[in-house]
Parts: sequence; C-alpha cells; structure tokens
Amino acid sequence: MYPLGKFMSGAGQKSAIPSIDELLNDGLFRTIEEAAGRRAALRIARASVEEYRNGAAGRSNGLTRGEAAAAIIEAAAGRFRLEQLSGVRRVINATGVVIHTNLGRSPLPAEAANAVIEHASRYCTLEYDRTTGSRGRRGARAEALISELAGAESAAIVNNCAAAAFLVLRVLAKGKEVIISRGELVEIGGDFRIPDVLAESGAELREVGTTNRTKLSDYARAINERTGLILRVHPSNFRIVGFHESPSAAALAELAHSHSIPFFEDAGSGALTSLSHLGLADEQVISESIEAGVDIVSFSGDKLLGGVQAGFIVGRTELVDRVRRHQLYRALRVDKLTYAAIEATLDIYRRDRQFEEIPTLMMLSAAAEDIRARAVDLIGEIRGRVSGNVTFDILSGESAVGGGAGAAVALPTFLIAIGCATEPDVLEKRLRERELPVIARILDGRVVIDLRTVFADETGPLADALVNALTDG
Repeated sequence: MYPLGKFMSGAGQKSAIPSIDELLNDGLFRTIEEAAGRRAALRIARASVEEYRNGAAGRSNGLTRGEAAAAIIEAAAGRFRLEQLSGVRRVINATGVVIHTNLGRSPLPAEAANAVIEHASRYCTLEYDRTTGSRGRRGARAEALISELAGAESAAIVNNCAAAAFLVLRVLAKGKEVIISRGELVEIGGDFRIPDVLAESGAELREVGTTNRTKLSDYARAINERTGLILRVHPSNFRIVGFHESPSAAALAELAHSHSIPFFEDAGSGALTSLSHLGLADEQVISESIEAGVDIVSFSGDKLLGGVQAGFIVGRTELVDRVRRHQLYRALRVDKLTYAAIEATLDIYRRDRQFEEIPTLMMLSAAAEDIRARAVDLIGEIRGRVSGNVTFDILSGESAVGGGAGAAVALPTFLIAIGCATEPDVLEKRLRERELPVIARILDGRVVIDLRTVFADETGPLADALVNALTDG
C-alpha cells in the first residue's frame, strides 16, 4: 500500500479526482518512472484515471478524494504489474516439453549464445572478407557449414522454415503444378497450412493418392507438361497409424529425374544426426535425403537441430542459386546475430559434440533414472524449508519432444508432484509470476515439476521459487 496522506485533506470532501501532476508525485508513480521512464508513468497515470472515470460514473458520489486516489493508484499498480510480466524474458521450463514452442523452442547452446555477444553484438565481419579487405558474401561460412553437414552442394539461409518452403515454391514452381500426396496436406501450426502456402506461392496444387496410401504410380500419372515440382512434406505433429503406404525418397527422386523435374522435400524439424536411439526413427536425417537424390530440402534451424530459429535450404547448386537470386530472398534473409549463432551451433556438429553440447539433444537423451536422482536431490534441498503439511511425491511420467517433432514419442521421466493446501492453479500462478518465472504444469490436481527441461544451474533458483511459492500467503 502506498501513502495517501497528500490526498486525505478534507475527509468529508466529495470525490475529486487528483490531477495527473499530483499522481506523478506519488511513490508508486516515482517507482514506475525509475523502472520504465517518465512517459510510461504518464501513460499509466492517464489510463488509470480514465479507467476510474469510466468505472466510477454514477456510483462513486460517496467516495472521498483519498478513496478516489487509492482506487486510481491500485489500478495503476495492476496495470504496471501486467506490463512488467509481458515481453520476452528468461524462464525456467519445468514442463518436460523439450522443444516448447511457447517458450522459444530450443534453448541455445552456450557457444551460440556467447558467439552472439562476442562476435555479433558490435561491429563484425557480416559482409567483409578479411583476406582481401573488401566486401564479402553474407552468410558464406554458415552456408558452407550446413552444406558440409547435409552433404549438399550448396545452401541458403532465411528466417524460418516456413519462409524457406514458401521461397522454394515461389522460385521453382510459380505458375506450375506441384504434385503432393493427400496424406501430406497438413497444418503445421499457427494456421500454417501447406495448401495455403502453395496457393500464396503462385504454385498450383495437384493432389495424388489418398490420405493413408499414395503409390509411386499415383505420382507418375500426375506428371504433365505443367509439372514444376514433386513435393514431399514432413507430417510434423501428425501421424497416420495403421494401414498406410508412401514411396521412398529414392523412388520419388528417380521418378522426378526421369522427367527432368526437381524433387523438393520440406523436412521440417531438421535432424542433422540420427535420433533413432531416442525413438525418433521417423525424423529423416537431412544428409540421407540428399543422398537419396532429393534435389532441394528445407528444414528448421531450431527444433531438433537445436539452434536458433532459421530456415535452411540445401541442395543442388543450380537450384539454390536461383533461390538466392530472387528478390524475396533479401526480404527473408537473417541478421548478424542469427548467423553468429548458426555458425557456433554447426561447429558443434562438425566436432561431433552435439549430444554433449546441444541442450535440446542433451535433454532428449537424459535417462529417466538420472532425472529421478535429480528429483530426489531437489526434494531433499527444499523439504526442510517448507511446512510439514507440504508433500512431495516422485511419480513416473512422460516428457514430450514438442515442436511438432516425435508426435508419437513419449520420453520416460520422473515427476515431482506437490501436495499442499494451496490450490494447484494458485501455486502454478505464483511460480510463473516470479521475477525468474517457473513454468510448471498441473496433472491430476497437483502441480508437477519435470526436471528433464531444467538446466543444472537452474536447480537452486527453482528450489527458491518453490519454497517461496509454497510459503507465500
């Protein structure tokens, strides 16, 4: 509660709204000004007064000047608090969803984060060749690295996989037909639908086969003089279970090449290494697609690759060069911060250290028993710091891959289930509204914590957050 003495003169005085200048001299608004600036304090003061005027009309004649001020200041405090809770800020992900779309998908490797700060936050060699002292080509090293790792002739990089897919279709198939299986006409997320992307690119959709079964002969019969591409799309978070059939990449590549048609694969999640030992056998390794004869492939730089958001386009030099020369490429290209993060991430793959240094792959690889041991240690750290009527149970459960990858894969884990007198939705809210927010989930009426997605150096802050949330109020 903020002091209201300056507004209390004339206790019997009927409601009179304090002036903006008077409000700005109050302790709350001085705090807002220190934290967010004079303009923010002025805006919040005006909005709170207007909110009071609109809400108090016809029912506040009995309020004193001090009571009116208190109502305005309370509204301003709430408005400022909501603003403080908004925007991009770090959180502790205790949900167990590894590639959490709402929480920024894949966390950056330490080397990538350091590269952004050390190499790209000031002046850098974005388009400068140190060997000649003249202008260089933007992204040349990042493109060389991803080409090498994918086994491709060439590469181009844009700001996300949706942009990559759209650009390839626009450049290679505008005004032409694109042959695609009906089983691959998926909505990836956020209303990103493959049929809509095809339409916006200027390409025409030519559906073949059925939802669950498309044969090579279906593709062959659809080829005509207007065919621009054969397209294969990663199903993302959609799976057909039961009787289904689709031709291999090698078979489609052979068919396409026999008719001098490019074969394009939108591979989605971007696995640069085999993840079959994690149960992700359905995630096509990019180099295997290239080896099978796919002419051009698009995929994500985050998600299973575990880096920053970007869209990679790899494949035959002639096709990639056509993409890079298109005017849309300049509009969709990435900035220096992204290039720095990409280079550092791909260097980790080049050293074959991805399962030791890429957080996403480390979390996906974490053994359930190791997670259980961490849970035991965490409970031991906080049990004596909370009252005796709080219980902690360790339950077997499942983590999720997330990000549209591994839709049918459940990663065995152990959960910390918290029992207390506080309602679970109240406890969950306390955790996510902390200075360092903790994002948990509710399962069977209890807040649960999955340490699979909690970094080792976040264990202490997580323990503090749980203690404070459990003893608050």
